[in-house]
Amino acid sequence: MKNPFYMNCLDIYATQSQASELSRFQNAMDISKLRVMPLLSWDIFMSYYNDKIGQAVKQLELAQVLSFAHKFKWKNDLKAAFKARDYEALIITDKRQNIIWVNNGFTEMTGYSKTFALNKTPRFLQGEKTSLRIKNRIREKIAKGEPFKEVIVNHKKDGTAYKCEVQVLPLYNTSTTHYIAFERKVG
Repeated sequence: MKNPFYMNCLDIYATQSQASELSRFQNAMDISKLRVMPLLSWDIFMSYYNDKIGQAVKQLELAQVLSFAHKFKWKNDLKAAFKARDYEALIITDKRQNIIWVNNGFTEMTGYSKTFALNKTPRFLQGEKTSLRIKNRIREKIAKGEPFKEVIVNHKKDGTAYKCEVQVLPLYNTSTTHYIAFERKVG
């Protein structure tokens, strides 16, 4: 019985071998005694690989935010802020809440492009299912310049509503100049 998977593996090896060696291996191999095992090592590798890619992306995002921090002379400990928060999307706004930067996670979460989001306020994500009470609470906390965490219903580009945990941190030098929002879908 010839198993195509094992024969393909043998074919790959055979490209490195002589034809006489190939026939010797094919004759000596009794594939009927081999057990098929799931490829668990690939799953383990991919999990590890995806974790490493995610860590690298977060390091690049931190580097981008730190470049803004240098430009605007923010005094926040942004490295600690990144370590303390789990997020998918990042949004940086100016003091008037106009978006100056978003990460790729923002596009993945909302469906809106980075270019579309620039110079808009995050309110464009709100819609008919967004609670007025929560919107007012957020406005009050921003007016006070306080860091906060809220869960708000936002809407994707296609209109789909989703619950979003928003953690906002005022960014300051002598006073608040910008805000950063760490966002992730919940529930």
